Amino acid sequence: MNELPPDLLRGLTQSRVSRRQALKFGGLSAVGLVLSACSIPGAQSSKLGLRAARAEIAKYWQTHKKTGQLNFGNWPLYIDVGSKKSDHPSLDLFTKQTGIHVRYLEDIQSNDTFFAKIQPQLAAQQYTGYDIIVITNGQYLAQLIDLDYLVPLDQDRMTNFYAHSSQLVRDPSYDRGNVYTMAWQSGMTGIGYDPKRVGHEITSWQDLQDPRLRGKIGMFADNEDLPNAALCAVGVNPEVSTQADWHRAADWLHKQRPLVRKYYDQGYIDALSRGDIWASMAYSGDIFQANLSGSNLKFVIPKEGAAIWTDNMCIPQHSEHPVDAMTYMDFVYRPDVAAMLAEGINYITPVSDAQPLIRKDAQAASGDDRKTLEYLATSPLIFPTPDEFARLHRFRVNDKREQKIWNALFEPVYQS
Repeated sequence: MNELPPDLLRGLTQSRVSRRQALKFGGLSAVGLVLSACSIPGAQSSKLGLRAARAEIAKYWQTHKKTGQLNFGNWPLYIDVGSKKSDHPSLDLFTKQTGIHVRYLEDIQSNDTFFAKIQPQLAAQQYTGYDIIVITNGQYLAQLIDLDYLVPLDQDRMTNFYAHSSQLVRDPSYDRGNVYTMAWQSGMTGIGYDPKRVGHEITSWQDLQDPRLRGKIGMFADNEDLPNAALCAVGVNPEVSTQADWHRAADWLHKQRPLVRKYYDQGYIDALSRGDIWASMAYSGDIFQANLSGSNLKFVIPKEGAAIWTDNMCIPQHSEHPVDAMTYMDFVYRPDVAAMLAEGINYITPVSDAQPLIRKDAQAASGDDRKTLEYLATSPLIFPTPDEFARLHRFRVNDKREQKIWNALFEPVYQS
């Protein structure tokens, strides 16, 4: 993957945590925030509170040992697959090389419903049944951190991460210093469309207000992707948006609403492939995968900008196998393993060094497999260019008061 331009790097490294917030939360959460503010890699041990914070986390990890098993909660169809749907070559390789057996659970359908599922157990200080969970950066990841529901990671067990992770996922704005998270995969929320049906090139969010597409437009029925896309549509970087900007974005969505066929969940991609809709909000990986299955869709990052999101591996508090979890999380940052995953998942890999390995696999393959791997190795949907990265923004993260205002503005758009 190409390295990121300076303007995006500045946006990715802006701290969202104030000293007042850091003092508000106790336990390991406060420890993690101290480390986050100090940016663990290369931090000076003489910084006030850092030594004590390191000692507290080290004490936690010293009391836990490898158990030989691991429960991994992930989203459906979000890992490499072998000859059978239940086979996952990367997990088999991990077990062979480490002796750790993985119980792989495709239990996450959305961030909000999964948070609601595990929150009661976390609040009761009980094991959730998961040692690794995959959560998207945004409101629910912020809540998990703020409520002290995640274990600060053992930085000494992140050797592959610091050797091979791309700048996109290292020291991100939503988790300074990677105290709680290691990225699984990233993706973009832009516009997918069928050029034959639309009849012209789409370049802007304003194209989704074209009266000629009435009844043929799809939008997302959620409270993160939809509002953040609308903020981009009105020319605002969501991460630093104001309440006045939110009102403008909500007005934009209400103006568009009569043209929208439906506010979709994941089913939008089938509707787009069938021709029920001609243009839609879309995830980059979905368009890539649909085209591999025979569709001829296009994905565009609109000129006003679009959202880039990252799904993150985290360890929930009261995990019974945290050392095994850390071992796996760092394992997937080996370039060979990252290439296996990218070839199976088709989203943006967090490991830059995976790209030449995918090219090598393409050269060794033949027929359709070779064409698919060549497409993967060169696709901007998997390896975006610096110009494309320059038009991407992180999600807005709100405090509780702001979230109530946000919900009141945006939920009526897709719920009514």
